Amino acid sequence: MQIILMEQIQNLGRLGDIVKVKEGYARNYLIPQGKAKRATEANIAEFEERRAELEAQQAKVLADAKERCEKIDGMTLEIAQKAGVDGRLFGSVTHYDIADALQAQGHEVPKSMIQMPGGPLKQIGEYQITVDFHADAVATINVSVIAEQ
Repeated sequence: MQIILMEQIQNLGRLGDIVKVKEGYARNYLIPQGKAKRATEANIAEFEERRAELEAQQAKVLADAKERCEKIDGMTLEIAQKAGVDGRLFGSVTHYDIADALQAQGHEVPKSMIQMPGGPLKQIGEYQITVDFHADAVATINVSVIAEQ
């Protein structure tokens, strides 16, 4: 299915790009979220009329994302969990725990923005986690998992 992107989407394209995606992805996610429209001639013409307005809106979103990114980039979080003598955690540290720790420090970050490519943390140690505020604004935070006393 051909769609026109209404905002920048990571690994897909930028505002105004006409891309081909699977029908289910467009119908079930991109179009209902307002991130894309079907690439019909009428929708393309409407987009071209509103292009300056949409670009200004996206610039504002990017500036806000970069501002939030600068506030937490390089921050160190300390999370205490119950652990065995060998350093393995009873349970794990997930994006929920990291979002709660960030909120406790006054930073409102949705858990969907926290990227943990290796999955949940299951050992005591230091980890680098990325927070994707925008495709062009990614912060890296250090998470220190310690044994709970």
